Amino acid sequence: MIDPLKTIPLFSGLSESNLEKIHAISTRLEFGKGEIIFQEGDRGDGFYIVQTGKIKVFKLSFEGKEQILHIYGPGHTFGEVPVFEGKSFPASSMALEASGILFLPRNRFVELITQAPALAMNMLADLSKRLRAFTVQIENLSLKEVPARLAAYILTLSREQNNQTRVTLPISKAQLSNLIGTTPETISRVLKKMSDLDLIRVRAKEILLKDLEGLSDLAESGKI
Repeated sequence: MIDPLKTIPLFSGLSESNLEKIHAISTRLEFGKGEIIFQEGDRGDGFYIVQTGKIKVFKLSFEGKEQILHIYGPGHTFGEVPVFEGKSFPASSMALEASGILFLPRNRFVELITQAPALAMNMLADLSKRLRAFTVQIENLSLKEVPARLAAYILTLSREQNNQTRVTLPISKAQLSNLIGTTPETISRVLKKMSDLDLIRVRAKEILLKDLEGLSDLAESGKI
């Protein structure tokens, strides 16, 4: 069935024939919550697409401290870099919940790219978008304080969920703290301060956005 492939941004605009070829080389894999998909250093013999569920891409320090690099839901690709480099994965990935993952083998996918220029352009656009987002993440982690990082993340959720009045946190506070480089306790304190300033209101995993302009200012200045 090629219908699920049509919902994946990487394959948008491709012909039915090309979608059939992609379906023919793909394999669906199932991962349980907490199951490793690949580890840093594993041979990159293909890349993955989230069909259902949620995964994280992360690195571990020598001391075992985790830094989450990305969290992806349905439609997102991950592990693409080795497809072009022919090297090992530079990070690890794990299922955050029961997930259905499509695997596309490197050699056969590269063959398809040579036959379908539109697929190559889609891949280039997707990787460029990912690089811009990663650059912003590095800037936030290295230059901005926790309030600015958290405000920026909430605004990103607002855009992704296409909702300017409320967002739902897709991950736990522990995972969020690893994503923006802090601790769960600090996350709670900053959320409380943001609530006191009437920027947001927190209801479990739901965050009501009361002052988008104020959140934007906080994301830029970091002053709370």
